[in-house]
Amino acid sequence: MTDPKPREAELPDKGLDPYVVLGVNTDASDDQIKSAYFAQVRAHPPETDPQAFKRIRAAYDRLRDPQKRREADMFRVQAWPEPSLKAVLAAAPALDLTVRAEDVIRAARAQTDLGRRDFREDYREVKW
Repeated sequence: MTDPKPREAELPDKGLDPYVVLGVNTDASDDQIKSAYFAQVRAHPPETDPQAFKRIRAAYDRLRDPQKRREADMFRVQAWPEPSLKAVLAAAPALDLTVRAEDVIRAARAQTDLGRRDFREDYREVKW
């Protein structure tokens, strides 16, 4: 005799999002939330599936009170939108990789003393 599948396996782990647990949209009315709650309770009664019932009851408790529902809405985790490659490439400035003579001279001056005009500190008096 094989064991029947537990009812817990039928209800996937949906995290703490009460809308997902009850299977309603975020803009669902109170009546829709109530009917979804009763449908979930009929599908997962507390006598046969206590863990799922606790999760369903907690989700309903969070959504039936307007204050708790606002708090649940604020704490919902939403996926960060992925930027499209076109938008990233359009926002990036074009790179100019051509080498110009003035760039070479500017780099040489930065690395050497070619740009200095005052050499007095190099000609100090020598004491014997």
